[in-house]
Amino acid sequence: MRAEDWWRLDKVAAMTPLALGLVLGLTALAQGEPPKAARGDEPPPPRAANAKPCPASGEPRRFADGAHPAVEVVVKMDVDVDGAPNAYGPPGKKALDIEKHAHSPKDSEHPGAVVGYMTEYEGGPPTVQGKNDPYPGYYVSQTDFADKDNKRMEDPRRYVDATKINYVVQGRVARTSGVTMGDFATVYSCRTGKSVYAIVADSGNESGAEGSLALVKALGYRANDGIDDSVDDKEIVVRYYPNSNPQKTFFKSQAEIDAAAKKLGLTKY
Repeated sequence: MRAEDWWRLDKVAAMTPLALGLVLGLTALAQGEPPKAARGDEPPPPRAANAKPCPASGEPRRFADGAHPAVEVVVKMDVDVDGAPNAYGPPGKKALDIEKHAHSPKDSEHPGAVVGYMTEYEGGPPTVQGKNDPYPGYYVSQTDFADKDNKRMEDPRRYVDATKINYVVQGRVARTSGVTMGDFATVYSCRTGKSVYAIVADSGNESGAEGSLALVKALGYRANDGIDDSVDDKEIVVRYYPNSNPQKTFFKSQAEIDAAAKKLGLTKY
C-alpha cells in the first residue's frame, strides 16, 4: 500500500491530535524516513532574561578582539554529527544520521558524492570500523580537521567527535577571511544567552550554518542527532578567529579547547 493511501485529506480535520500524529508517523515510516512525532517535536528553549540581542544588521562583521582579528556571522544552525564514530552505519544499526545526509547536495560542486564517511575507494563501499574501534560495524565518519599525528586514516579517533567537541563549519565568509581548519571560534545563542568556545573542524555548508551536536547542546538546545534537529531561527552568533591555531593542534577534549582559548584571551560574545 502506498503512503498516500493510508488516509484521506477530507478526514484529517476529524482526527484527534494523537491520531493525526500516529498517522503521520506511519506515513513517514512508509516513506523510509524517521517520524519526528515518534521522537518528539521539541519547542525552542525560552528566551533567557540575560540574553543579548543578535546584531541588528545580520551582515558579517570584521573587527579586532584585542590582538586577534575576528569575523562574525549570525546564522541558523543545523546539527552536524560528522566525526562521531556512530554517525553513520549500515541498515539495522542505530546511527546519529541517515544515509542521504552523508552525500553532497545537488547544488554542490560534486553532487551526490559521499562526504560524511570514508569509502574504500572513490565510489566504493564504506570503510567499516573493526573490532578494536569504538563502534565496530559502523562506518568511519570523517571531519576535514584531523589529528595529523594519527597516521591510521581509518581510525575514527583521528577525526573530531561531534558528540564531544564543540565545532563549527568553515563557511564562505570564514574561508575568505583566512579562517582554516583547526582555528578557534566563539559561539553565542541570542535565545539562551549561552556562549561557548569551539573550533573549526568541517566544511560543506557555505553559509556556516552548521555546528556539532555537542555545540548545539552546549548552547542550551535539546538535540539528539543530525537527522532533523536544528536551530531554525537566525539566532546563533559565530565569531571566527583566523590563524588562531597555526600549529594545527588537535585537541582530544573540550576542556583542552576551553583552556587554550582562554590562554589566547579570546572573548566570548
